[in-house]
Amino acid sequence: MNKRAVFHLVAYMTLVIGIAMVACAGISLAYREPLSVQLSLVYSGAIAIVCAGLVGFLTRGDINLSRRDGFGIVTFGWISATIFGALPYIFSGVIAHPVSAMFETMSGFTTTGASVMSDLEAIPRGIHFWRALTHWFGGMGVLVLCVAILPFLGVGGMQIYRAEMPGPSKDRLTPRIATTAKLLWGVYALLTFVEVLLLKFVGGMDWFDSFCHAFGTMATGGFSTRSASVGAYDSAIVDTIITVFMFLAGINFSLHYYALSGKPHRYFQDPEFRFYAIFLSCATLFITFNIWHADWGSLSRCFRDSAFTATSVITTTGFCTADFDQWPNASRLLLVVIMFIGGCAGSTGGGMKVVRVFIMFKKMVRELKLFMRPSAVIQMKLGGKPVEQEIISHIAAFFAIFMLIFAVGSFVMTFFTPNLETAATSVIATLGNIGPGLNAVGATQNYAAISPLGQGILTFFMLLGRLELYTVLILFLPSFWKK
Repeated sequence: MNKRAVFHLVAYMTLVIGIAMVACAGISLAYREPLSVQLSLVYSGAIAIVCAGLVGFLTRGDINLSRRDGFGIVTFGWISATIFGALPYIFSGVIAHPVSAMFETMSGFTTTGASVMSDLEAIPRGIHFWRALTHWFGGMGVLVLCVAILPFLGVGGMQIYRAEMPGPSKDRLTPRIATTAKLLWGVYALLTFVEVLLLKFVGGMDWFDSFCHAFGTMATGGFSTRSASVGAYDSAIVDTIITVFMFLAGINFSLHYYALSGKPHRYFQDPEFRFYAIFLSCATLFITFNIWHADWGSLSRCFRDSAFTATSVITTTGFCTADFDQWPNASRLLLVVIMFIGGCAGSTGGGMKVVRVFIMFKKMVRELKLFMRPSAVIQMKLGGKPVEQEIISHIAAFFAIFMLIFAVGSFVMTFFTPNLETAATSVIATLGNIGPGLNAVGATQNYAAISPLGQGILTFFMLLGRLELYTVLILFLPSFWKK
């Protein structure tokens, strides 16, 4: 690994984080919050900027990145962002323990939405905005943003793009990766701004809450400014707007680009989108009738809560309008299953990704057919195109590693949580970047009761999930560090 080039680019990412923290001090100033809050953001940003400048100066030189370097930049970049991003929480006194502060920050950047903070209404708005901004940066990826705005990366930008963008395949909208990064960030920003306007002028939120919730929605993050999450507004209009934009955030952003370019039919030509839409619709209808039968409320209210919750979980957003931990066991179990699936490849959602689940489902059907007719030649196709055996093998390996980490993590977390249900769902909720789980980490709870050591373990799972396992795990191989 080219350590000089890796840490030089990590310094640029840290610089972006530092500037953003200083900008959040302006929000705090605008709302006339205590000077201590403003200074906590200024000092945090200044420390990040100075450290970035020093590291950047000491590691300056030509940038020539290999695939291995891309993995190092992304992993160390996100760790650096978490360390520096935790400073405002610590300096402001909002979160006292450093590990808890890093848990909250990693949860933001990885768009997990798991929190250790209570009484959110009492949190300063400058800190709230920084918390929401970590979501928005993390959704499309801070380093992908750097690829878009730093032209000197050149070919090396592809290595960063491959390592940070989610999904088994990386769509290139144009031959130049920097242009692709700009287009994706442009679509992302446009959808965010449209949601802000709708929440403000149609949903009735104020500007601050509109921005914070739009950041959390499009990033599929789930941090809210209210302790009761979106349910605090008790508004069918707000629920509908956020549900629609969560659904959009769970779709491959390349399809949004094509739709905005006058090709909306690309949505329905995409097999992953069709599977995503049909599965989500079926899950919503099942939960609706299941909780309606359990007297949760009127049929319209059951549908509203079911659509919001199912969309929130499959896109790994984590916003809540209802305490789904009180729903019938069938609905709760289905939500846990949905947690494993996640959003589409190329979306801001976490989880295994819909395309991987769809391909494994088709492989299972193929194997059953081969069991009946061993001599048959059955080619697996996706969207009319054959799927290479190498891709199927990679996806099968991803599934095996994901499930192994989930099993081992659940066992480890039994030592830090009150019961198995909490242990298992805390792992999938962080590994899948979802946020709320069940029981002690359910929709109306948070992760504050888990010890700092347990929070540290879950912080690692968040990073693993956001960078899709391989990018982080490869650093533990001795061969990675050999020249």
